[in-house]
Amino acid sequence: MPEKEPQSCATPFRTMIGGQALIEGIMMLGPEKKSIVVRRPDGGLEIKTEERKLIKDRHPILGWPFIRGVVNFCTSMYTGVTALMYSAEFYPEDEAGEEEPSRFEQWLDKKLGSEKAMSLFTTLAVILGMAFSVGLFFVLPTLLSGAIMYFFPAVPLWARNVVEGATRVVIFLGYLILCSKMKDIRRVFSYHGAEHKTIFCYEKGLELTVENVRIQPKHHPRCGTSFLFVVIVVSILLSSVVFAFWQFTNPWLRTLVHLALLPVVVGLTWEFNRYVGGHDNLFCRAVRRPGMAIQRWTTFEPDDSMIEVGIEALKQVLPKEKGKDQW
Repeated sequence: MPEKEPQSCATPFRTMIGGQALIEGIMMLGPEKKSIVVRRPDGGLEIKTEERKLIKDRHPILGWPFIRGVVNFCTSMYTGVTALMYSAEFYPEDEAGEEEPSRFEQWLDKKLGSEKAMSLFTTLAVILGMAFSVGLFFVLPTLLSGAIMYFFPAVPLWARNVVEGATRVVIFLGYLILCSKMKDIRRVFSYHGAEHKTIFCYEKGLELTVENVRIQPKHHPRCGTSFLFVVIVVSILLSSVVFAFWQFTNPWLRTLVHLALLPVVVGLTWEFNRYVGGHDNLFCRAVRRPGMAIQRWTTFEPDDSMIEVGIEALKQVLPKEKGKDQW
């Protein structure tokens, strides 16, 4: 069960440092640096740390409210997929020996070079990942609810919106629950717990040791899982308002409207989560509660070796100037 909310949020300091669980590793993003720490098959730690280059520094308009949410979401997807692919290199599926690259891979490497070819593969992976997410959580619920409502043409529009929203939530929760049952994914989710616990320990001002990190809560109020859930909720609310004025019943037209509204939804949700994450009042605690509850399927208890990875990843991205990472 999720930890009690007061324990989860009562930290004297809130950091903007965040992370992502990888295959036998953790990525941490600080205000100045990005670090990936992976536990190698031989038990050692592979550490990759580099300076962060934020796109808003080159194009300030991309850092404006509402625009920055969409930009940050897309860059986070790219950074996350890149880190995941990097961690996977240490645990190939076929450990008997390396496979020869295909003719297509050889052609890309010859034409673009290894770095550009990898960048292309990463970009394609991000596009496919986003297409899968949009299709599963936005397109599929609309088409399914449209198919259901086909047999009930007299149902009012508000009821159609309720069915569509409920279908979207059920698919989202079902997807998380199924993922949590997979052995390999469950181990990644344990690294997710190590990431949360490490950040909690740092926010409480405690020394970053395995003993101090182990006793921290594993559910964090500013988790990305909560963000995705809020995206779905905001999408349901916003589309209900839009469909109250433009009463589309055709599922394909409704799907197009959902896709058109998606950047608006992401931008609104990012600003909303930014406010909720930085405050600890009754309203914010109530808003955080569903996301905290969902983490029971995406965050599990880590072992000490996972905690060590989280500690090392966090240490790598701590800013030189104390407090520069304040939320």
